[in-house]
This record gives sequence, structure tokens and C-alpha cells, in this order.
Amino acid sequence: MRFEEHIFHSPQFESVVKSAVDFFNNTPVCAIPPLDSFMGGGVYALYYTGNYKAYVEAGVTSENNYLNPIYVGKAVPRGWRTARLTDLEAPVLYTRLREHAKSIELAQNLLLKNFCCRFMLMEEPESDLIVPVEAALIRNYRPLWNTLVDGFGNHDPGKGRYNQSKSEWDVLHPGRPWADRLTGISPKLEAIIEKITTIKM
Repeated sequence: MRFEEHIFHSPQFESVVKSAVDFFNNTPVCAIPPLDSFMGGGVYALYYTGNYKAYVEAGVTSENNYLNPIYVGKAVPRGWRTARLTDLEAPVLYTRLREHAKSIELAQNLLLKNFCCRFMLMEEPESDLIVPVEAALIRNYRPLWNTLVDGFGNHDPGKGRYNQSKSEWDVLHPGRPWADRLTGISPKLEAIIEKITTIKM
């Protein structure tokens, strides 16, 4: 079998994704969560401008240029994966940013005022590009909370599932009440910090 006959290449696809990333990088930076609610899904990035020592040493702080996100994520409308879109007019991306803002506010060693975000709304048919654009942004920038420190986007696992371990993010930034109820063996703070400061982003 000639497997090369099964490999699909599309320069046009690469060009479209690059165009979307370029558009994203030129969207305005704003507070998290944005002051005004809005509808729809898409892609977003968070930027950190504070002085948390490990992040400063790793070079992941971003001021003025906002080209070095600490986290990249997506928000898709309900039913998107099964092509049964049911809430195109729901504020799914805005809601996700509010959830992230709450996590940051709960952290004992982070300040929400030291974060900002940018986002790109993607309606049909462009909503099909949400996943590849998010992936391209993560590949391009390797955001710390996507690549080295896991758990920022986690949610309360719910009653009966608290035998799990704390994520690296919750060890590094304690404060989320549900994370304090987790009883599994958690990663060591010193090891997380060493990983961050040793591997420059």
C-alpha cells in the first residue's frame, strides 16, 4: 500500500488559518472579563502583566506588546461537535472568560488586574476554524498554562470524585475551594517552579 496516496495537503487551508491568526493578533486587548457581554463562540488568549517571580524568570509576562499569552482557549456553541448548533446566540465565549476571571480571583497569589485578554468571534461557517486556530496559536506561542502547567481550565469534578489529585495550576495558585477538597497525591510545588524556570518559553 502506498500511504502517501492517502495524505491530504492544502496550502489554502494553511493560508486561511494564518489569516485568522493574523486577524486575532490584531484584535484589541481588553479587561478580563470584558466590561460588556457578547454572544457567540471563538478563540481567546489571556496575558499576564504581573510580577509573580517564577513567571518573570521564565519570561512569560507580557506588557505593552501582548504577543506572549499565558493561556489560549476556545469556546464553541453547544451542539457544535455534532453539527446540531442550538445556541449560536448564547454568550459562550464571554461566559468562559468570566469563569477564568473567577479562577484567577480565587487564587491567593494572583491579581485579576494583572491579566487582560483578546478574543476573536467566529460565526458560521468560520466557526469550523475554531479548533485549528486555537491549535495554531498554541503551537506558535506555547502558552505556559497550556504546555507546562496543567489544570487552569479544570472544573469542580463533583461529589464522589474528590479522590483526584490537585492540578499543577492549583498547587501553584491555591485558592479554588473545590481543589482543596481533592485528596489525591498532588505534584510538588518546588518541582513545578523548577520546571517553569528551567524551560524558557
